[in-house]
Amino acid sequence: MRAGVALGSNLGDRLAALTNARRAIFALAVAEPPLLSSSLYETEPVDCEKGAEKFLNAVIELGFNSPPHELLRELQRIENALGRPSIHEFNRSRTIDLDLLYHGSHTVDQPHLTLPHPRAQLRAFVLAPLAEIRPNLILPNERKTVRQLADELGPMPSVVRLSLQW
Repeated sequence: MRAGVALGSNLGDRLAALTNARRAIFALAVAEPPLLSSSLYETEPVDCEKGAEKFLNAVIELGFNSPPHELLRELQRIENALGRPSIHEFNRSRTIDLDLLYHGSHTVDQPHLTLPHPRAQLRAFVLAPLAEIRPNLILPNERKTVRQLADELGPMPSVVRLSLQW
């Protein structure tokens, strides 16, 4: 089963945070190929505190045949190892943010996990990198492809591709 993860950082060495997070996720014993990775994007903060710095964002996809809650636990463990406290304020600047976007066709609506991610289809900083690696993906509960959703958002001046390789 394929799982998508959004990566973001706007504090400290943003590139190192994303690179280390991707490396840790792809190194999980249960991660299965193909392992896909978007380009890096620099984006304006959305719903963050006033004066927040720009984010580096990317999306990765991996095979993960265990339940989505297990992947979420692994993502939270990786965030913690990279300096993000387990208890943190919502929509604040952070050294690393790992969001589980989808896990196959699973739909989950629980206090600590909602799948697909409830705002993925509204956020250019998720759709632009996701459309790069999975343009024809249709997220659960959607009728349109990721590319179509991205195109509907229109021009994305606040989302700038920085690097194809990282």
